[in-house]
Amino acid sequence: MKRIFADVIQFRGSHYEFGFKQGKLLKDSFLVKNREQQWKIRRPLFKIDTGETKQVYERLAPFIWEEFLGLQDALEWTMEKVLMEFGGYRVNIKPSGCSILVGENYMIRNYDYHPKTYDGRFVVFQPLDGGNATIGLTQKITGRSDGMNDKGLSMGYTFMNRRRPGNGFVCHMIGRLILELCASVEEAAQLLREIPHRGSFSYVLFDSSCEIPFIVETSPRRVEVRQGYTCTNHFKILTEENRRVLDDSNKRLQAIEQKESLSGLEAFRLLNDSDKGVFSKLYGSWAGTIHTSAYFPKNLEAWCALGGDKEPIIFNFDEWLKGTDFPNSKIVGDVDTDIPFVNMEKADWFK
Repeated sequence: MKRIFADVIQFRGSHYEFGFKQGKLLKDSFLVKNREQQWKIRRPLFKIDTGETKQVYERLAPFIWEEFLGLQDALEWTMEKVLMEFGGYRVNIKPSGCSILVGENYMIRNYDYHPKTYDGRFVVFQPLDGGNATIGLTQKITGRSDGMNDKGLSMGYTFMNRRRPGNGFVCHMIGRLILELCASVEEAAQLLREIPHRGSFSYVLFDSSCEIPFIVETSPRRVEVRQGYTCTNHFKILTEENRRVLDDSNKRLQAIEQKESLSGLEAFRLLNDSDKGVFSKLYGSWAGTIHTSAYFPKNLEAWCALGGDKEPIIFNFDEWLKGTDFPNSKIVGDVDTDIPFVNMEKADWFK
């Protein structure tokens, strides 16, 4: 077993100031050093067009561009390098797992991916220059793998395939845009219809007023909206986009759907306990469960656990929005793998 951690980062201020603080925290970190090493052996399968990317962000979310400027100044990087690492536009995504269950006033999510990609950052951000306040786990620093905003809108996504990518935003930046720009599932679904998508993902959307969550199936070719309580790694409408082998996705979906009328804690245990058929240890296959998160829109509460068979750490987002900081500086857990986590140790990209 490996002991791992995620830093709890709390910030109130402008996007530029937030970007600058993050840059100072990242400078000379394992996270940055490991990512610099990976480009020595991995050829980028995408192109960075700084001018085009700036135009897209200035039209859609100009304050996030300010965050990139803060990162650039603190890290002393070119903007092209900032966008290559953190821009969230035109980036390839590896296969992954992930499972989501929504019930009465909760959305529970298993984040299944590879340790060498994990940020290890739980971020709470209240911007003063535009956009909603948010709480959740980051991906590629500026993106969000899952989270909730101060309106109670909760979001998580699941991977479908990486065939035929298009020019557009990747999943984690789309998650960030949903949380900062939208106040309801309807607004989020409309945003997903309007923006360009790099890859194929389902976005599960839940807020305090909707009875049945929205599941938005997206690809570079089209977007469809359905409703449901569970989601793993295959489409129900865009079936032509599905991978050929869906055995693991169907197995996890069946394990979730067999349970009915669960409380929030029972649903959390279903996804986080390693013996319930949903939690995954396939870390070497880019599909091991790293964290289980839960969001409760009505009372603005978030839970998080790293690794399996853990009691969640509870974050009262409502109180934080009123000025009470969390006492936690880290979330600590254990995972059954020897693969390095890039936020805390040197990672050998040749293995």
